[in-house]
Amino acid sequence: MTAGRYCNREVIITAPETTAMEAAQLMREHHVGDLVVVEKQAKENMPVGIVTDRDLVIEIMAQDLSPEVKEVKDIMSAYPVSVTESVSLFDALEQMRGRGIRRLVVVNDQGGLEGILCADDVIELIAEISNDLVKLVGREQIHEQQERL
Repeated sequence: MTAGRYCNREVIITAPETTAMEAAQLMREHHVGDLVVVEKQAKENMPVGIVTDRDLVIEIMAQDLSPEVKEVKDIMSAYPVSVTESVSLFDALEQMRGRGIRRLVVVNDQGGLEGILCADDVIELIAEISNDLVKLVGREQIHEQQERL
């Protein structure tokens, strides 16, 4: 179970020069709460930041700033915490827990963006696994009853 296997690879990206208004519109259009900010280097999208819907609220709306003027680079969390695709899911979750973050950027060996691992996605995965275990217990009980007849 690796971070690369379970990360969301349909990441919505943006450039540092994107306005806060454009970022908010991208989030709304794609129904996401974050954008990974990238700069193109060779053939790779290199993550240089992450901006969340919360950043827009705290840094723009709460301060009554103009979202048409402020750029993502002014409000993003620069150089987001990242892991390579081969890192175990457990180690990725430990990074998230230890740093108090809900999103972890997943990169390839060259540092290029591959995906994002979000706490919400992991919770969904854990729920699916738990559901499968509940079904297993039920089947085991049925199997045991049939064997004892």
